[in-house]
Amino acid sequence: MIGPMLEGRLLTQSFQRDDVSYVVDLGLIRQERNGEIRLANRLYQEIIPRELVWDIQSGISEQTLWYVRKDGRLDMKKLLSSFQEFFREHSEHWIERFDYKEAGPQLLIQAFLQRIVNSGGRIEREYGLGRMRTDLLVIWPVKNQRMVIELKILYKSLDKTLEQGLMQTWEYMDRCRADEGHLVIFDRSPQKSWEEKIYVQQKDYQGHVITVWGM
Repeated sequence: MIGPMLEGRLLTQSFQRDDVSYVVDLGLIRQERNGEIRLANRLYQEIIPRELVWDIQSGISEQTLWYVRKDGRLDMKKLLSSFQEFFREHSEHWIERFDYKEAGPQLLIQAFLQRIVNSGGRIEREYGLGRMRTDLLVIWPVKNQRMVIELKILYKSLDKTLEQGLMQTWEYMDRCRADEGHLVIFDRSPQKSWEEKIYVQQKDYQGHVITVWGM
């Protein structure tokens, strides 16, 4: 149940109603009246991914100082650019170490971010089955920075994923009062080269600039 939730994908037919009821009874998840399934509370949204990425986070050498500007603000573009390079060079090795390999890209970027943000800010996470995304809100206390990072796996065409992802990123920015938005699209197609997967684009959407990161 937790694996698909971390990925944001739909449940497969292999999950039965009893499976859902069992995990609800354990107190790990809750099911809304409309049928949507979520992690039971905000504490679990924080604890579960932290537990899953602890070993990986401990093995990453990135330091917060590299990504803090002279005015004390966090340079999210520099941070995501470094992660993009890290993901290209090391993702296959690191993802194999996760129990939830399908959710490996989402967990790996959270481990990378957590390593940096831990020393001064915090990350708030939202998961939901069937939403095809993971929402991250990075809060950095200097200048009260609020930065949204939307994580998506490329399942459809890139155009469709971009269209949906930009809308979802903007909606989350609007809801969280964020002043910076980033959309990260993971392309796991084995037949594509890294040159095709790696890109950075600036998109204007509803009066906001959203940076799109291909990986």
